[in-house]
Amino acid sequence: MTEPTDKQTDTPADARKDSLIEYPSKFPIKVMGAKVDGFVNAVTQIAERFDPGFDASTVELRPSSAGNYLGVTITVTATSREQLDDIYRALTANPMVKVVL
Repeated sequence: MTEPTDKQTDTPADARKDSLIEYPSKFPIKVMGAKVDGFVNAVTQIAERFDPGFDASTVELRPSSAGNYLGVTITVTATSREQLDDIYRALTANPMVKVVL
């Protein structure tokens, strides 16, 4: 079975998806979870594991209106699609994380 191609260039259709992000670039990731001790630290540790130059001072926090949940925006330097996939997998595997966008 052959992979779908772009009729104009005859390149695999998936190649277009990969080219939507220029690497390296700053890439914000929004993480939602319960407002509990250690949540922000866990998220920043994951960011630091995949982006050695991660700057924790850029982390943005947004509590939910009821104060039970916390939105954490981290901005990583994306170097590849694989790196971003690994970050998303690590974040979603954490039991404190509810949603990653």
